[in-house]
Amino acid sequence: MKILKLGIPKGSLQDSTVELFKKAGYNITIPSRSYYPSIDDNEIECMLIRAQEMARYVEKGLLDCGLTGLDWIVENNADVVRVTDLVYAKTSNKPVRWVLAVPNDSPVKSVKDLEGKRIATEAVGLTKQYLDKYGVNAEVEFSWGATEVKPPHLADAIVEITETGSSLRANNLRIIDDIMESTTQFIANKSAYTDEWKKAKIDRIAMLLRSVLAAVGKVGLMLNVHADNIERVEELLPSMKAPTVSKLKTEGWFAVNTVMDESIVREIIPQLKEAGAEDIVEFPLTKIVD
Repeated sequence: MKILKLGIPKGSLQDSTVELFKKAGYNITIPSRSYYPSIDDNEIECMLIRAQEMARYVEKGLLDCGLTGLDWIVENNADVVRVTDLVYAKTSNKPVRWVLAVPNDSPVKSVKDLEGKRIATEAVGLTKQYLDKYGVNAEVEFSWGATEVKPPHLADAIVEITETGSSLRANNLRIIDDIMESTTQFIANKSAYTDEWKKAKIDRIAMLLRSVLAAVGKVGLMLNVHADNIERVEELLPSMKAPTVSKLKTEGWFAVNTVMDESIVREIIPQLKEAGAEDIVEFPLTKIVD
């Protein structure tokens, strides 16, 4: 039997990745004290790998594919296939940012002011690339964790990842520059991606993962409406392309189906009712395949 070796990111992305795969139709179970999750697909073998190391192992072919951040691909200068961009993170479906931050009372106003200073970060390569771009010579030291607490006594500045900036603010830090924006990437080994079976398997997984993220924040709406009111109802309805309208067996009545942003449903439903719509049903969406 042919097997696809899939890397699941251990750490902050672990739970959200398992949930994403579940919505895509793959049930992944991670036993305690094991780095080999089970998955309900006999053609896939999973391994838990830190996102920071994923690109390196995929590049070497120890894994056929895996999920990691664009930041760690850049950090490792990894030569891999970026199959698809998947915008999700630990707590939100938004990109994360790598930022340069200093204490609130620091005199540092820009990266130029860090000449000869010490910067703590987990992304040493990324930070050095950033400093080189501005011609700044600073000492960049690897941080094993709790990077936010190091300024001002252990470092003059930090380069850290953030989703909301709340942790930085809680540690009395202010952002002086954005270094890069990063999203989760589904990546593949170059050799594996030339294998017809593996490529097809990887592409199918990628399509299903994208479809789950495309459905985030969307809902379906179906309703019945009489021909006398159909134009008014159609004018109110947003949709991805156009609402689906079909005739009912009852003469003069139509069924209407559409997809819209969940955030506007509470405004739209009362308007539809006033315009003559009946039997309005809102339903959740798991996947939207474009």
